[in-house]
Amino acid sequence: MNKYPLLEPVRFLVRTLTKFTVENQSRIPGTGGVLITTNHLSRLDTPILLAITDREDLVAIIAKKYQEKPFFKWVLEKVGTMVWMDRTTTDFAAVRDALDQLRHGAIVGIAPEGTRSREFRGLLEGKPGAALMAARASVPIVPVGIIGSEKINAHFLKLKRPPVTVRVGEAYMLPEMDRDDRQGWLARNTDEIMCRIAALLPPEYRGFYEGHPRLKELLAGETK
Repeated sequence: MNKYPLLEPVRFLVRTLTKFTVENQSRIPGTGGVLITTNHLSRLDTPILLAITDREDLVAIIAKKYQEKPFFKWVLEKVGTMVWMDRTTTDFAAVRDALDQLRHGAIVGIAPEGTRSREFRGLLEGKPGAALMAARASVPIVPVGIIGSEKINAHFLKLKRPPVTVRVGEAYMLPEMDRDDRQGWLARNTDEIMCRIAALLPPEYRGFYEGHPRLKELLAGETK
C-alpha cells in the first residue's frame, strides 16, 4: 500500500492546473539528506515544492496551527511526512524531529522566514532555524525560489492557468559552526541562506535582502 496516496495526484494537479516550470531541477540530489530552503508566499507553496522532485522521502516543516484544520492536516499527511512546528516559540522537539529525518537521508523543506510574506512585501528577515539544522545534520542546502504562487488564486478566479516558476540553486555547505561565537555564526549564515534564495528571485521579491552586500556578491557571480 502506498504510504502517501495523494502525493502523485497532488503533483499531477500542480503540473496540470498551473503553467509550471522548474529551472535546474537536476540540482536537487536524487538521494541522501538535503535541506531545501525556500521563500514563502502562499499556502500552496507546499504542494508546489512536492512537484519539483520525484523523490518520495519528502518532509515538510509546517506551522503547528494547521493541525487544528482537520481536512488540511489530513491532506498534508497523505502527501508526505510532516514536522509540525510551533512558530511562537523555540520548538526543540520539532527541530529534533527534522534533524532525525535529515540524518536518515530524507529531503526536508523549510521556509526560513518562519511565515509567509503577507501583502507581497517580498522576503522577510530570516530566522536561524535552517542554519542550525544544516549545521547539526551536516547536510547540503539547496536554495529554491518560488515565483508566482501569490497570484494563483487571482488567476483561478479569472479561469486562467497561473504561471508558476521554481528556480533551483546550486547545493552548498555551511562552514563549521563557530563555538566561540555561536550567535554571530547563526546571524551570518542565516543571511547566507536568505541571500542565496534572494539571488534566485526577481528584484521585487527580494524584500528585506534587497541591497544586502552578500546578495550583490552572489548576483555578481561570487559564490565563495
